[in-house]
Amino acid sequence: MRRYGKHTDEDDIRTRPHRKGNRPRTHIRPKHEDAAGGLVLTVDRGRLTCLVEDRVVMAMKARELGRKAAVVGDRVALVGDLSGKKDTLARIVRIEERTSVLRRTADDDDPYERVVVANADQLAVVTALADPEPRPRLIDRCLVAAFDGGLTPLLVMTKSDLAPPDELLELYGALDIPYVVTSREGLENGAAAELVREHLDGKITAFVGHSGVGKTTLVNTLVPEDRRRVTGHVNAVTGRGRHTTTSALALPLSSEGGGWVVDTPGVRSFGLAHIDPSRVINAFPDLVPGTEGCPRACSHDEPDCALDAWVEEGHADPARLYSLRRLLSTRERREGD
Repeated sequence: MRRYGKHTDEDDIRTRPHRKGNRPRTHIRPKHEDAAGGLVLTVDRGRLTCLVEDRVVMAMKARELGRKAAVVGDRVALVGDLSGKKDTLARIVRIEERTSVLRRTADDDDPYERVVVANADQLAVVTALADPEPRPRLIDRCLVAAFDGGLTPLLVMTKSDLAPPDELLELYGALDIPYVVTSREGLENGAAAELVREHLDGKITAFVGHSGVGKTTLVNTLVPEDRRRVTGHVNAVTGRGRHTTTSALALPLSSEGGGWVVDTPGVRSFGLAHIDPSRVINAFPDLVPGTEGCPRACSHDEPDCALDAWVEEGHADPARLYSLRRLLSTRERREGD
């Protein structure tokens, strides 16, 4: 038996080799200060397509990020092979702080929220005026999600050649939401794209709408060089369209002002389980002063709400209060109601 002196840290002491190596473990993660910045364009089964400078790079999320997932619109930091060549893969090591988040749940009783897009400036809610019929409750839900997530809403009404927009404009007029009315002829001759583009220049805009309203057709008109998806047709029996977009995709807007459009999959429902109703009032700055007299935890849709007296005194338009309460109650109703 070999004996050692009192100095047991001598160089000749042998260590037993380990099959996983002898490198000591550490909880200190590298800072990756030399990581390159990028923009997530789309996500597909764990692989993320990112724009790094002028190159499209395939990447995967680093294990050190844990369960934090990157979504379309995220600004990220990448290391590894950033050449963008075929069969190369980079690694996302950091997700930068988000300025806005559009989220939804599968239903109102689903606790799991899904981030649709990050860092978008505005949300374009696309609805057809006919074929399929408008769904105001779904529009209301999208507006609530936009207000809650920090996005400015934009209402885009398509197929005006089949039905007039007057009823919808009257319903949402009190919300002071910018809107655009388009027709099939306008999509064909490019006039519709020009009307919509005026609201998109220099911004990141997410497009959302249920299937068959012409959302992807409009996006393809705005970004004609992108032809990866074939537009579907509305089912004549159910009135519902087929899903022609299977994952969110960010596309550069072809205009002098720049900007991006994010085409999202068609939705059949827009759950709001993650929404705190108390934040919806922030989208109505003209009504906020009237809440000072409200009881604690007021829902703004109850008998003791101070907003009723505030509006009766002439401080705000009654239509605005009605619109607020319609949005607040939208979680209690189904989209098709």
